[in-house]
Amino acid sequence: MTEHAQAALQLVRDSSQFKWYVIPLLLVVIYVYATEVERRNWNVFFAGLALWGMDGFNEIWNAVVFHATGRAPVWGATGPTAYQLLIGLNIEICFMFAIMGVAAAKMLPPKQTRILGVPNRPVLIAVNSAGAVLVEVLLNKIGVLTWDWSWWQASFPLLIFLIGYVPFFVVCFWVHDLATVRAKILAVAAIFGVDAAAIIVFGALGWL
Repeated sequence: MTEHAQAALQLVRDSSQFKWYVIPLLLVVIYVYATEVERRNWNVFFAGLALWGMDGFNEIWNAVVFHATGRAPVWGATGPTAYQLLIGLNIEICFMFAIMGVAAAKMLPPKQTRILGVPNRPVLIAVNSAGAVLVEVLLNKIGVLTWDWSWWQASFPLLIFLIGYVPFFVVCFWVHDLATVRAKILAVAAIFGVDAAAIIVFGALGWL
C-alpha cells in the first residue's frame, strides 16, 4: 500500500474529523437546489443531480479499485476535512460536485446555438472537463489529491479528462436536454439506483 493510500485510509469515516462548517455547506447545497425548484427550472435541477450521481459512481469504483489492488485508489483525498466518505471522496468534494452540475447547466445556451460553427454541447463538455482537470492538477500539486498510478498523472491527463470528467458533463447535459420531466426523473433515478445498489453490495462486502 502506498503512503498516500495509507494516509487517506486513516481518514475514511473517522468521525473525529468532523468540522462544524459542514452544516452551512450543506445549507448552501440545499439552497442551490431549492432555488431551481422555486423557479420550476427542472432542466437545471435534474442536470445537477445527474452529474452528482455520476460522481458517486466514479467514487464507488475508485474505492473498489483500492480494495482489489490493495495498493492505491486511482485517486485519493487527503488533508484536513470535515468528513471522509470514501478513500477518494470527502464531504467537501461531495458538496462541490452537487453544485457543479447546476452551475454547468445554468450556463448552457440553447441547444441550436453554435460555437465557432460547432454544436455547443460537445464544445462545452470539452471546456468544462478540461477546466476540471486543471483544478485537479493544482490540487495534486499541493498534495491534497493524490495519484499513485503511472497512467493517471498530470503528465498524462487524457484518462483524467476522458474518464474523470467527460462522462459527467455528457450525462449532465443529456438529462438537461431530455424532452420531459418524467424522462429526467427516470434518468436520474436510474443513476442513483445504480449508486445505491453498488453501495449496498460493496459496502456489505467491506470493499468501501
